[in-house]
Amino acid sequence: MSVAVFILLSLAGGVGAVARFVLDGLVRSRVSSAMPWGTILINISGSLLLGLVTGMLGAQLLTPELQLVLGAGFLGGYTTSSTASVETVRLLQQRRMVLALGNLLGTLVVGSAAATLGLVLGAAL
Repeated sequence: MSVAVFILLSLAGGVGAVARFVLDGLVRSRVSSAMPWGTILINISGSLLLGLVTGMLGAQLLTPELQLVLGAGFLGGYTTSSTASVETVRLLQQRRMVLALGNLLGTLVVGSAAATLGLVLGAAL
């Protein structure tokens, strides 16, 4: 990996983390719910975008370096499975079993479907 790609990868990760922070804050300020809708939206949209980037790489529309910067960098900073896990555990601790199960399975199933859609769309471009 070149120094330029390393620097871009690092910067993209920081931008992705800031984007996650801002979007989560916007969702929290507008939706009052025990369900962590901000994290759910972030992880599902990130899955869609990573699928799209990966599909575009397969269709040779992106270079491997750009896929690395966008996928591992920006989207790696943007998405957060650790926060989703902690939020699920918090829901369990609050005895909100249905919400915890919905958060866990909903994010996994819908996120996987979004990634699949992104792959298909990216490959079709």
